[in-house]
Amino acid sequence: MSEMTAATPQLLRRVSAGAVLDFMRASGAVTVTDVIQATGLTRATAISVCEDLMQRGWITELENQRAFGGYQKGRPARRFELNERAGYVLGMDVGFSKATVVVSDLRGKALGRASQPFEIEDISPAERVGVIDQAALMALDSVGASTDSVLAVCAGIAAPVDRKGNVLASQHFWGLFDVGLRSALDDLHGWTVLLENDANLAALGDRWRGAGAGVDDVVVILASERFGSGVIEGGRLLHGSGGGAGELAYLDLLEGVGDTYGIATLARIWAAEVLEGPAKTSLRAHAATGAEAEHVFAAAAAGDAEALKILDRLADRMARVIGSVATMVNPELVVIGGAVANSAGVLLEPIAARLPEFTATPPRVAVSPLGDSIVTVGAVRRALDYVEKNSLDLVLNVPA
Repeated sequence: MSEMTAATPQLLRRVSAGAVLDFMRASGAVTVTDVIQATGLTRATAISVCEDLMQRGWITELENQRAFGGYQKGRPARRFELNERAGYVLGMDVGFSKATVVVSDLRGKALGRASQPFEIEDISPAERVGVIDQAALMALDSVGASTDSVLAVCAGIAAPVDRKGNVLASQHFWGLFDVGLRSALDDLHGWTVLLENDANLAALGDRWRGAGAGVDDVVVILASERFGSGVIEGGRLLHGSGGGAGELAYLDLLEGVGDTYGIATLARIWAAEVLEGPAKTSLRAHAATGAEAEHVFAAAAAGDAEALKILDRLADRMARVIGSVATMVNPELVVIGGAVANSAGVLLEPIAARLPEFTATPPRVAVSPLGDSIVTVGAVRRALDYVEKNSLDLVLNVPA
């Protein structure tokens, strides 16, 4: 029979510090009394822990305490709050054509953002890493943050990633993202880098700050250029044995679908088909450069018959895709995410009307309000989760 290890003073102090820091993250300015009530610590321990966390840079003591209470005489209560600029996290969306990096403080507030394109597809891993690093440095520079103030980085890529952060590079396209980013950024800056599938991060991001907030069983479908999905079941992100949970390659075999093209791609293709024919349509105003999804949606809103037909086809396609996902996963909610979500709300009613044709368990359907930031929001959340779990082992770059 195993013996329980006695709690040492060091362990108890660590547990106390973790509890205080968790409370600070969820609160604004607090007094020692607030800390005692939230954690159950004695006053002496609460004060000692707060002073230790303050010395280490995690929290700050506010000045002018008397201005925040009805103190006529006596000493006003000391007030503390999380030092949200004690360090930063980076959320990355590494796509096929560009890399976008967001700098966030420790409350998850986005402070700066930068994007850099990959000029050509066929570039070396080192060149691809160089573009990503350049975007990161530009984002940090935009907020005056140094590289050694970064506590964690999370990068979302368009390939399956397992629980250990390994890329499933069994297809050529997925292999383009297996560039050794974690080790490269560690070598360059000493950063801790977490890799994750972009659709998985979209699911984390939307459940944190989007349409799926507070929903434990939700699927988020990135639906702009190609379909991909992230699945949260019982509040837990699913990966599968090789990171392939939520992959939608099976759509190639699904009746009435047949490919993984997303809403923006299909709207573009179907609009081009219309423009090749003789039909009268306001989409001809975009014939020179090609009609995009937003042009189709705008034309449909104005009553254009051809654009309305495209919307009907899109709704049917989405109902089939969502119906297949709902049959396999049975979520409470399916969220349409990505840049196209900004205008895809018009599809919700016809999708909902068709869903019972394709699944016995139709979910609610919504569009994410996060737009094309959905992956970086999820990446920031994932990086913050790492920082919050490992705070007491991280050394802050606190000025002397």
